[in-house]
Amino acid sequence: MPRPYVVVNVAMSSDGKISTRERRQVKISGKEDFARVDRLKAGSDAVMVGIGTVLADDPSLTVKSPDLIAERIARGQAEHPVRIIVDSGARTPLQASILRKGKGERVIACTEGADPDRVKALSEVAKLIVAGRERVDLDALLTELHVIGIRRLMVEGGGTLIGALFSADLVDEFSCYVGDMIIGGSEAPTPADGPGFVSEQEFTRLSLFSIERMDGGVLLRWMVEHPGDPGT
Repeated sequence: MPRPYVVVNVAMSSDGKISTRERRQVKISGKEDFARVDRLKAGSDAVMVGIGTVLADDPSLTVKSPDLIAERIARGQAEHPVRIIVDSGARTPLQASILRKGKGERVIACTEGADPDRVKALSEVAKLIVAGRERVDLDALLTELHVIGIRRLMVEGGGTLIGALFSADLVDEFSCYVGDMIIGGSEAPTPADGPGFVSEQEFTRLSLFSIERMDGGVLLRWMVEHPGDPGT
């Protein structure tokens, strides 16, 4: 079934961590990368995060640059991309910044097992998509997002959601800023958490197409090699 083109964007330390073991947000990149991410966001139809990111960081996922907002409006788009939360248990706080800051549509993806009262409350501030019984069925969700007009989807975290997207072969492009620091810790999250792959045959294979020095670190951009692609 058709689905959006999916771009995963992360910033990690030189040892592959996206935050501390306490899941505390860390400033890994700087002004250049922040501006790049804002451009990436402004060029997307939607931005998606997992509930863990919402609870830990309370992001708004809005476009920050007035010029980029003006460009979106000139293209006939809303000021901000559609903001999507993957939230199996419908735990998103009603006062979360992602629901309250900036104009535009919000989508919350939950499961059949989510608390009905929470689902009802959230349905008053966001479009609810029910996909899956205990965990959100990401394949079904992306199919539904395509149906409602999402063609380019940016994913900003966290590691559990990104790991699940890679496992389901639902990522097309991976942009990774590597910062000039070591965070350490066996329990600190990585860009692709979750159970991971067991064998090399299951690994997601990438094709590097861009390297750029930025903010004291380096930006790596990769295309994902899908099974069945020529050369894979």
